[in-house]
Amino acid sequence: MLTAARLIIPVMGVTRVSLRDSFYECRGERRHEGIDIAADLRAPVIAAGDGTVAKLFNSVAGGLTIYQFDPDATFAYYYAHLDAFAPGLREGAALKRGDLLGYVGVTGNAAADAPHLHFEIFRLGPDKKWWEGEAVNPYPFLNDAER
Repeated sequence: MLTAARLIIPVMGVTRVSLRDSFYECRGERRHEGIDIAADLRAPVIAAGDGTVAKLFNSVAGGLTIYQFDPDATFAYYYAHLDAFAPGLREGAALKRGDLLGYVGVTGNAAADAPHLHFEIFRLGPDKKWWEGEAVNPYPFLNDAER
């Protein structure tokens, strides 16, 4: 199903060759369960696929974050460490792949000298809770944006 979604790399200007699969790396005592996409501070962050904004959130670890559900609410896409949300972005907004979500930052527990987007995919449980699900490695599913 994720293959059919034709997900794009959620940072404008970043290509597949510059990605690194960090999904299985350890962060303290937990697995990373996402990938970090290095980019310039305030580089545009775009929707990896179609869907809906499920939650805009500010957390200690992730800083400014966006949770997006895919069109069937089977998967959630999680974007973290944003510098800012896109103007007018709101919970419940419909998204198309490539829509502007916000800007790369260093919020949350991101190092101040290493701006990046932390991106995760997880399969939602039956309750469709935006904050929980089974982690899926996003690396194999991300493709260069269609230009």
